[in-house]
Amino acid sequence: MAWLLIAVVTLVVGVATAGEIRGASEREREFRSAPACASVPVKASGCRWEQDFTVRKAEPNRGKRNKSAEVELSLPSGERWEVVFPQTDPVVSEMQPGDKVVGLIWHGQVVEVRDADGRRQQTSAGPVGWAEDRLGGMLACLSIGLAALVGGLWPLFARGNRRHATAATVVRWHGVGMGVVAVLALWAQAANDWPMWSIPAIWGPLALLLLASMVAFALAALRGDFEDGAPSPTPDGRDPHTTRADS
Repeated sequence: MAWLLIAVVTLVVGVATAGEIRGASEREREFRSAPACASVPVKASGCRWEQDFTVRKAEPNRGKRNKSAEVELSLPSGERWEVVFPQTDPVVSEMQPGDKVVGLIWHGQVVEVRDADGRRQQTSAGPVGWAEDRLGGMLACLSIGLAALVGGLWPLFARGNRRHATAATVVRWHGVGMGVVAVLALWAQAANDWPMWSIPAIWGPLALLLLASMVAFALAALRGDFEDGAPSPTPDGRDPHTTRADS
């Protein structure tokens, strides 16, 4: 039943994530095509404005699980802005109180910070890369979810049959493998700044290989190849358990 629960959760998350890909892509396109503001925006605006800030407090939260990096910035007027980053590198990890940084403001939020050395880091409000993250997450969740669903239901329709149980296990773990490959494809895309289509381009061929492996191993399990002391097939290829003596 645990695998069925995993299947339901991952399929729901995968479908929900798939529905967010288009919106994330449109938001990134809007950001990249946004013009520079002609003057300091007095309210949230679709133009982009670079604002000088001073770092008042930086909390990278290194070593703390499920904690984002939090930074407090201040304007020359003294107004404070709380900014959250999904990770610490490359800018937040080097921040010290009193440092001068430039924040890129879009729709009333700081979406990117640039330090004195020219290094840039996107904040949690930044729109760049959301579509890629969701595509990779969708591929991972659907791969695991579909395999877990098939592998979870299969033994229920063949109770007590060890060969079918083994084949179901093969299906489930190959699904996990395809999910891991999706995560690795997303990592490779992000690390090399490749376009979004590179994720399915990397994942697709490897997923097909894993799918072929899954079918081959599942058929082997159904033949009983993984059973200790499994009898050899008869010359005509039939299972020796089903053969009958010639009359």
